[in-house]
Amino acid sequence: MRGHILLEGGAEFGGQMAAPDMRAIELAGGLDARVCIIPAAAAPDNNHQRAGRNGVRWFNHLGARQATLLPLIDHASANQSSIVTSLRNSRLIYLLGGFPHYLGQTLAGSVSWQAIIEAYHAGAVIGGSSAGAMVLCQHYYNLGTSSIIDGLNLIPKACIIPHHNTFGKGWVPHLVALLPEDVIIGIDEQTGMIDDGADGKWNVYGKGLVTRYKDGEVKNYHSGETFSL
Repeated sequence: MRGHILLEGGAEFGGQMAAPDMRAIELAGGLDARVCIIPAAAAPDNNHQRAGRNGVRWFNHLGARQATLLPLIDHASANQSSIVTSLRNSRLIYLLGGFPHYLGQTLAGSVSWQAIIEAYHAGAVIGGSSAGAMVLCQHYYNLGTSSIIDGLNLIPKACIIPHHNTFGKGWVPHLVALLPEDVIIGIDEQTGMIDDGADGKWNVYGKGLVTRYKDGEVKNYHSGETFSL
């Protein structure tokens, strides 16, 4: 048994992501499902508390009754037993945006990441926006060094471009050249995709588009459309 994956393109708590987030809550078991928010990506600029509280307020606004902000902000806390237990018992685990390389390094090899995988195989929804979505793939782009970094590999042979409709689209030529074997997935802000379709296909939710770059082809998918990686 596996759960589902939610990938979002950014601007997650501006009021325009209700469709993918409500679907994630539904897949997680409904409004009483345990929702855990991981703010680590926002820790480098000391924004984790504010962003995390925004996340809790947002999920509460959607009706979730058990949304919790976890104090997972570095590799040490990613190995704390209380946090690990919370993750194992979660039904929806949400990784905030921010600094992807910091988030990836925080979770890589940690007991928390092992717990997230255990929760996923027990049916939980694993989600992320912007940096949180990027690190879930096999590869992600480190803008600071213009290099490709090995991600957490929940989605093999894939690389996410968040904020695709604003600045993310500018990364496309570089990533296509660096990762010729991967599918490159551009996700607009206020837009999400979930692998809740038949045979594990992805459905698009929200305001914008998901753009797939693969084998020299570019395809756009609107809200309500389904596609395969």
